[in-house]
Order: sequence, then structure tokens, then C-alpha cells
Amino acid sequence: MHTVRIPRVAAALLFLSSISAPAFPVSKDMVQLQTQMQQLQDAVARLQQSNDERMGVLKDLVQGSADSVNRLSTNMDALQKQLAAQQAAEGAKVDQVSGQVQALNDSLDELKARMGRLEKVLAEVQSQQGAISAATQGTSQTAVQSTAQPGTPSSAPLTPSATVFPDSSAIAPPAASPAARKPAGKTSAVPAPVGPPAEELYRAAYSDYMAARYPIASSEFEDVIKTYPDHSLSGNSFYYLGEIDFRAGKYASAVKNYDKVLEQFPDSNKIPAAHLHKGQALLALKESDAGVREFRALIQRFPTSPEATQARSKLSGMGLPVKPRA
Repeated sequence: MHTVRIPRVAAALLFLSSISAPAFPVSKDMVQLQTQMQQLQDAVARLQQSNDERMGVLKDLVQGSADSVNRLSTNMDALQKQLAAQQAAEGAKVDQVSGQVQALNDSLDELKARMGRLEKVLAEVQSQQGAISAATQGTSQTAVQSTAQPGTPSSAPLTPSATVFPDSSAIAPPAASPAARKPAGKTSAVPAPVGPPAEELYRAAYSDYMAARYPIASSEFEDVIKTYPDHSLSGNSFYYLGEIDFRAGKYASAVKNYDKVLEQFPDSNKIPAAHLHKGQALLALKESDAGVREFRALIQRFPTSPEATQARSKLSGMGLPVKPRA
């Protein structure tokens, strides 16, 4: 406001002085006043120029700061995207490793089942061989004793050939059933199998599961559970039924199947994966607290498992600590 009024006052004074110049002599005070007014005008002009220059510098500084903030924001966005991509890639790798570990566990289960069947068959073969050997030895001793008894039609002196090579009909009994070849006084009642072996049923179900034939695989896994409810492969069957339900979006049913594994088969190798996937199903059901508790239980029970690594990643993504705060 002062920068506008002062020039106007000075101009008015100069105008008055110019008008009154012819009538009255110019006094010394008037000249001094005019000089001071001119100096004041010059000072105001210099001040205005200085203010303009400082405002320009300030504008440049503000503009530079704004550009720096924008560049920093852009860099931060790029860094956040890069970190998110790295976390996603690491999560995918962990999921892949977990799947490979599960496949290895399944292959190991099948291998163990086959080894068990082979051992069972080998034991049966050895038992049959022992029974045949015992029956053959008993028949040979009976034949030798009957040839050595006096007063029998065959009590004539035996030739060396007859002694060394007795009648083949006395050594080798006629072919009979396996039960007839067992030693006398030892009868065994072997119950007839109710259905195919658990390993065979499970192998067929797992094959259909890997081929994404989920309805057929579900029916076959249920057959394993119904036929062999206490078999360890029934625990695996419950787990894969939960996996099928999870992929179909039936999270409540999946949680029930995972609970069957956790409660009825505590020694199953599917326990860590059941904990992890149950937690994920609970999160999908919007039961966040229960899902977090499941993740923390997994980390506490199996801290070095790949599933525990995934659980830690889930909790970190949710902004939660691994252990609950006191």
C-alpha cells in the first residue's frame, strides 16, 4: 500500500511546486523536501526491485523443492512396486517348493506302501516254501521207515540203488491245495479280503487328483476312508478332499477335512500343510483371528518347514507379528 501512495504524494507535491513557481520564490525547505521525496522514491523502487528478486529466488526454490518431492514420490512408488513384485515372486517360489515337497511326500508314501506289499508277498512266499519243505521232509522220513520195518512185503534186502533212490511216489505227494500242504495240526484261517488293498485304492485316487479329475478322485478318496478308516492313507485322503473343496471354493467343508487330518492322524506328514491351508481357508471365510491362530500354531509346531515360511510371509503381509503381543 505504501509503495502506491508515496509516489502519488510526491507527484502531487511536485505539481503544486510547479504551479506556484511563477508566483512565489522556491524556498530552501521546499527544495530539500523535493530532494528527500526523490530519495524516498528511489529507495522504494530499490526495495521493490529487491523484493521482486527475492520472490523470484523463492519461487525457484519452491519449484525445485516440488520437483524433488515429485521425483522422490516417483522413486518410492517404483521401489514399492519392485518390493511387491519381489515378495510375490518369493511367495510363488515358496508355494512351488511346498508343492514339490508335497509331491515328494506322496511319492514316498506310495513307495512305502509298495515296499510293504512286497515284504508281505515275500513273507507269504517264504512261509509256503517252509511248509512245502516240512511236508517233503516228513514224507521222506515216512517212506524210509516203512521200507526198513520187518515182516512187510517190502522187507527184502534193499539194493543200494533202492536205498538211495526210493520210490518217487513216496517222496513227492500228489498236488494239493496250499492248506493240504500245511503240517498236520496247524490249520490257518485267512479271512478273505473285503476289497482292494488301501495302497491300490489310494494310488488310483491320487492319480485322478493329479489329472484334475476331482469328482472321481473325491469318490475314490472317500472309498479309502470307508474301507480303511484307521489306515494312515486315510489321513492323506482327508487332506486331498480338503484340497479339492478349497479349490472349489467350499472353504467350510475344506476346514472340516483339514480338521480330520489334524485331530485323527497326528503323525501324518500332511499336518503342516493342513495347518497352512486351514488358515488360508479361514481367511477366505473372513475369520481372520482363527486363521492367524492357525498360522502361529504351524510356526510353533514346525518352525523349519516350508509351510511355516509361507505362514510367516502371510502374517508379515497382514502387518502382524509371528508371536502375539502380550
